[in-house]
Amino acid sequence: MARIRIPSTVVILFVTVQTGFLLFMYARYSSFMPQAEEKPSQVHILILSSWRSGSSFVGQLFSQHPSVFYLMEPAWHVWVTMSQNSAKVLHMAVRDLVRSVFLCDMSVFDAYMPWKRNLSDLFQWATSRALCSAPACDSFQRTDITSEMACKTLCGRYPFSKVEEACKTYSHVVIKEVRFFDLKVLYPLLTDPSLNLKIIHLVRDPRAVVKSREQSVKALARDNGIVLSTNGTKVEDSKYKVMQEVCRSHVQIYETATLKPPNFLKNRYLMIRFEDLVRDPLSEISEMYKFADLNLTPRLKSWIYNITHGQGPGKKKEAFKITSRDAVSVSQAWRNVLPFQKVKKVQEVCKGAINMLGYQLVDSEKEQRDLTLDLVLPRRQNQFSWLSFNPKH
Repeated sequence: MARIRIPSTVVILFVTVQTGFLLFMYARYSSFMPQAEEKPSQVHILILSSWRSGSSFVGQLFSQHPSVFYLMEPAWHVWVTMSQNSAKVLHMAVRDLVRSVFLCDMSVFDAYMPWKRNLSDLFQWATSRALCSAPACDSFQRTDITSEMACKTLCGRYPFSKVEEACKTYSHVVIKEVRFFDLKVLYPLLTDPSLNLKIIHLVRDPRAVVKSREQSVKALARDNGIVLSTNGTKVEDSKYKVMQEVCRSHVQIYETATLKPPNFLKNRYLMIRFEDLVRDPLSEISEMYKFADLNLTPRLKSWIYNITHGQGPGKKKEAFKITSRDAVSVSQAWRNVLPFQKVKKVQEVCKGAINMLGYQLVDSEKEQRDLTLDLVLPRRQNQFSWLSFNPKH
């Protein structure tokens, strides 16, 4: 049989053309294929809680970390500007503001602060170590533990543009918010590919929350009105209607996150009880840091110990300040201070949340005052359902 000899140059040319054609087709085909989503370079943490639940303290545990850009309740500006609306109506505006802050886009504040502004125009700006150190302010280093008073004195006149400039230089952006009452409102943020969002849900015994709220009645009156949809009228909540809504929201958030949650919530939700935190700070904080992809530094360990091992429960004028206190004493103060009749009322409106979050009800003043009786139960997956909690309005 005759053999056909093909010159090697022809073979090389053929292979080259074929390879080029395959590369062309692959490039063209891959352009129509969905690209693998890359996680954003920053980690976004939302500390989700309610007023007087220890959230300012937890916020500071993150704020003082040198890798964290932290803001305390930026949605305060939304509620102050639109205070005649209800919390439910404002959910979308709050969510949009939070998303912009996570993305370090501070132009969102133009709608709420249209004037030329400084750092000091931002709500509770001085509680943010990131706004008290470079590049926001030259007075402190990132590794410093800053105090609110010192920061106010030295950094308040820096321009507002420093907020966005600083935000972009951190690996973690952390926001503490008390103005979300429904986890499902956050679904668009949890499914947003531009965000790498995780949620820390901080809860506290409702009876302790009531005791703390009584120290801040006037300061909370406007927010109470928004929660209860009073069209701008301030409310002092003597009948615990706001507490009922707060407890309802904690139940909703916890149940949504733990009972058949959507896949996108997997490994992105962590519930922390304030009482567990103050009893074993380093263990709980280590858990939160691990969840947030942060490391606990020796300087932070020392600061955390000092701030949780002060003397006494703190003074009334310090209600919104982070000072060194006996944290365990703070968490149990309601048992000695609140009249039993008030405790009974709180238990009536918040019974479902108290049971679900792992707290023990008391049936008498004797039980309430007996500090040898531990009312903080071991954490467990409670089978609580809304069907078992139908408070009378």
